[in-house]
Amino acid sequence: MRPTPAITIDDVRSLVDSGEVDTVAVAITDMQGRLQGKRIHAHYFLDEVAHHGTEGCNYLLAVDIDMNTVGGYAMSSWDTGYGDFVMTPDYSTLHRVPWQPGTVGVLCDLSTVDGRPVVASPRQILRRQVDRLADAGMVALAGTELEFIVFLDTFEEAWLAGYRDLTPANLYNVDYSMLGTARVEPLLRRIRNEMFGAGMVVESAKGECNLGQHEIAFKYRDALGTADNHVIYKTGAKEIAAQEGMALTFMAKYNEREGNSCHVHLSFRGSDGSLVMADDSDPTGMSELGKAFVAGQLAHAEELTLLLAPNINSYKRYVEGSFAPTALRWGRDNRTLAFRLVGHGPSLRLENRIPGGDVNPYLAIAGIIAAGLDGIDRNLPLEPEFTGNAYTSDSRRVPTSLRDALDLWAGSEWVRDTFGAEVQDHYANMARVEIAAYGAAVTDWERHRNFERI
Repeated sequence: MRPTPAITIDDVRSLVDSGEVDTVAVAITDMQGRLQGKRIHAHYFLDEVAHHGTEGCNYLLAVDIDMNTVGGYAMSSWDTGYGDFVMTPDYSTLHRVPWQPGTVGVLCDLSTVDGRPVVASPRQILRRQVDRLADAGMVALAGTELEFIVFLDTFEEAWLAGYRDLTPANLYNVDYSMLGTARVEPLLRRIRNEMFGAGMVVESAKGECNLGQHEIAFKYRDALGTADNHVIYKTGAKEIAAQEGMALTFMAKYNEREGNSCHVHLSFRGSDGSLVMADDSDPTGMSELGKAFVAGQLAHAEELTLLLAPNINSYKRYVEGSFAPTALRWGRDNRTLAFRLVGHGPSLRLENRIPGGDVNPYLAIAGIIAAGLDGIDRNLPLEPEFTGNAYTSDSRRVPTSLRDALDLWAGSEWVRDTFGAEVQDHYANMARVEIAAYGAAVTDWERHRNFERI
């Protein structure tokens, strides 16, 4: 069961009648993990949209990061006329938006105008895996840990500067530093409190290693709810930073220092709440099902990397000694590994350390659930726990480029069988578009090396 939503549709009616709310932000999550949608007058929302949804151009799941229309997508193209799909509100996602006056928000599921689900939409991809897990008598509990870097420049100033020579909010490593984090506490406090106002269970904020780098943590919950909160928080944090005259980035690797990670913690439980993954009598702390779940992650790590690291920049994180993983191994409480087992009994979960701050949470969590289910279905044996420094080991490695990840994803029969040909082809095309755009770009690095000296 999902937790009770922060507000209900009846609450929205009361807030509108009292004049406290006048706007409903209606959104979907696109391939890049961004919220896209409309702000609708609250009375029109209640009179019309609440009953039959609203429509949006289907190119929203067939564009690049710059919103350019690109070829290769079956669902949307010039040949098919770029029609509409229907955005149907999921009222379990209703939430206040404290950082926007008079506003509540809601996330939507997508269907075609004739009522068919849009199976390649990120939320639908995760829903399908959650439903498969339910059919097996289990639920997934997940948490995501997003890191970001704060700058004293505005987003507009950063854009005009070409994102060069920006001023980070901290000028030294503030990992766990109370003094250092106090420098940006007004911003962090506002983000924490306003996410609490949006219905999230906020845990803490702490500094990280890169200059101006921070993390705000939220309590785990059901997999779909965690992904929903993730995208609301990510967008809201940027909006709040902009209102404070600052900017922040979740990009995986902003500079040559530590990147922004997004560790995903996930465990399976029985539908009745039973601890199906845990067994404290076993030396690993895991049941046979738990071991098979971890074995599934190891079996499918390479072919799922496209969902965990979806951009060219994602692969710049995987540097030895950087706390980003390079070795595809598992172990208990070992931060040199891709898969870190933490907790005991009810708190036992697997931390997937591969994703960066640029990850689409729906796709990443869907991949983790699917891999775990396959491990359980096939009763895969678990390799021995790795101890020590995996950076210097001869272990299998995280793919080192988007091109490698694309080849592994596109060539996988298991991916096609698990997610369907439409999903496999759709996200393979997304990667090809990104690779082509990068190949055509002339970078600062090239100009610096070649302008005079070649």
